[in-house]
Amino acid sequence: MTYMPEFSTPDTDGFFHGFGGMYLPEELKNVMHEIAAAYAEIKDTPKFKQELAHYLTEYVGRETPLYFAERLSKELGGAKIYLKREDLCHTGAHKINNVMGQILLARHMGKKRIIAETGAGQHGVATATGAALLGMKCRIYMGEEDTKRQELNVFRMKMLGAEVVPVMKGQRTLSDAVDAALEDLIQNYKDTFYLVGSAVGPHPYPMIVRDFQSVIGKESRRQILEHENRLPDYAVACVGGGSNAIGLFSGFVKDPSVRLVGVEAAGKGLDTGEHCATMTKGKPGYLHGAYTYLLQDDKGNPALTHSISAGLDYPGVGAEHSMLKETGRAVYETATDQEAVEACLALSRIEGIIPALESSHALAYTMKLAKTLDQEKIIVMCLSGRGDKDVHILQQAINF
Repeated sequence: MTYMPEFSTPDTDGFFHGFGGMYLPEELKNVMHEIAAAYAEIKDTPKFKQELAHYLTEYVGRETPLYFAERLSKELGGAKIYLKREDLCHTGAHKINNVMGQILLARHMGKKRIIAETGAGQHGVATATGAALLGMKCRIYMGEEDTKRQELNVFRMKMLGAEVVPVMKGQRTLSDAVDAALEDLIQNYKDTFYLVGSAVGPHPYPMIVRDFQSVIGKESRRQILEHENRLPDYAVACVGGGSNAIGLFSGFVKDPSVRLVGVEAAGKGLDTGEHCATMTKGKPGYLHGAYTYLLQDDKGNPALTHSISAGLDYPGVGAEHSMLKETGRAVYETATDQEAVEACLALSRIEGIIPALESSHALAYTMKLAKTLDQEKIIVMCLSGRGDKDVHILQQAINF
């Protein structure tokens, strides 16, 4: 089959059915309009599409396999579980898909300097990789707390030639790193491109990141049809900002028979206040230039968050995810720190695959779901990254 799903397209003001937009100072609005215009100018040109396809194939290592986790499926006794192996991409996660698209856009715009934010460090590593490849200066903002949790990735970024700036403000995690990057952009927009790591922030970033991550959904859709000659019953992915999830969902969003499930971090428990379950416990508000679902305090400020996985430790979510929740097209579930650790260990021992702690949240829910379904049902889950970066965290969480 050659069916290619249509995307949800934001309106001219960057809204997905009321979510999104561009709530920024005028100077930053002008920068966003410049990015949107440049993207519209090149995104459908044969030259850009061919160059991006070249790098995704020859450099990133696409396409990634859709792997039938046969032993895990049998162990659980329910639905068939297929894993979309984004952990096999160059740099170890799905982040590089978006980086290659955005860094080619930055070059087209004549930018010489790249900045980015990162939580788990995988987007930082991918951005530093792309900057090295194209010979650009690179600065990565990372919350000081995350630099400690992800020390290995900090060193990898430095090896690749990037400057890593620990952010000392606020909770010292991903949200604060985004703030710092936006401040840099205001000061240096003439020669600087902000390479946003997830499908969040002001228009046009949610659309751009979704488009570049849609390769996950396109491949998964074709691959499952080749494997099973039918679509899956469920498409599952972890959600922090939501880029790997929106990439997977894009392949199935127009197929009502496929249930879309995003899995958020329940941290130490939904009733503890130490979690990142934005869709479950949050409400619409304003964050980083967009109107979206947000964990917030009584004054509407972003609430304090917690997750064992730095990449999910974010109080907001992408605007398109907010639209999918409001329309009922996707549902959003949760997994705790402990459930994620247990799922990580299970996949490691049953399939010989060590997943990232972010992906392990989706895996924890997938394993619970599979047990409730009969053996004819099919789940496609995005294994968004590998777990090398999390080994020292897992050492503290698991007693052998």
